[in-house]
Amino acid sequence: MMPNLAESLLKYTTIVEDTGDIAAIAEFNPQDATTNPSLIFKAAQMPAYENHLEDALEFGRQSGGDEVDQAAAFLDRLFVNFGAEILQYVPGRVSTEVDAHLSFDTEATIAKARRLIGLYNDKSIGPERVLIKIASTWEGIRAAEQLEQEGIHCNLTLLFSFAQAVACAEAGVTLISPFVGRIYDWYKQDQGGDDIPIEDDPGVASVAKIYNYFKHYDYPTQIMGASFRKVDQIVHLAGCDLLTISPTLLDEMQATDGEIEPQLTVEEAKRQQVERITIDEKSFRWMHNEDPMAVDKLAEGIRKFAADTVKLKEFAQQKVAQSV
Repeated sequence: MMPNLAESLLKYTTIVEDTGDIAAIAEFNPQDATTNPSLIFKAAQMPAYENHLEDALEFGRQSGGDEVDQAAAFLDRLFVNFGAEILQYVPGRVSTEVDAHLSFDTEATIAKARRLIGLYNDKSIGPERVLIKIASTWEGIRAAEQLEQEGIHCNLTLLFSFAQAVACAEAGVTLISPFVGRIYDWYKQDQGGDDIPIEDDPGVASVAKIYNYFKHYDYPTQIMGASFRKVDQIVHLAGCDLLTISPTLLDEMQATDGEIEPQLTVEEAKRQQVERITIDEKSFRWMHNEDPMAVDKLAEGIRKFAADTVKLKEFAQQKVAQSV
């Protein structure tokens, strides 16, 4: 019997589900899962997760301080509550995101990551099961470097440029998330809005370049392609360490029979001629600046994640005020 595309992909790549809906995770049973503020905001309003809200509200009240402080404590606890429940359904790790407003503040990012890991520890969940999700700014990468040295593992997100990828690898981060679909979106709009053939897809090409560089030079940093727009992009990155896929695209893959062949392999990466580069702050900023797509999408991504966080904070403050 022919496997479906999702089953076939699992031969070569770890599948991660990108959702805050625990029911969706339980249905597919992926290895890992990722969340973000917009997904948590949506899930937090579902009646099925009322217990997580009540627990987080009580935690916020007991934390002391004014309503803003209590709302911050509520949110930290809410993120960890969802993460902890997700870990009941996945054998691997969950990614929990640091507030995008801290994207240019190394010390505040480190403090928030330690806080989240502490809350997971209170639930007897060790750091090996959590990835702290941080934007791939220079400041975020420096925070991740310090956190990794402390045994706190990081997922560097909003990654669009080769400079970001190399800087992350040299900092020793556990995992990076290059955003395939958002790169595709930028070039599609830049070229007049027409679809881009998969063989010319710049998002797919970006991940392939990073994969070949990391494997050629034996960087242990894992690569998790993210933000897909269509199944074809996923199929053409078979062999990548991990791919994080939305429930909608996973459903489509499960409904489609077919064999997938690996497109990325360590053996092929080793055969390639790849120039090694070293990144410091000046070269990072220059290389990243030379890529207009990456500059646009990183800035836009931080703004969007921050806007989602504002919605969640307003939701938190409203809940805290109602509970007084």
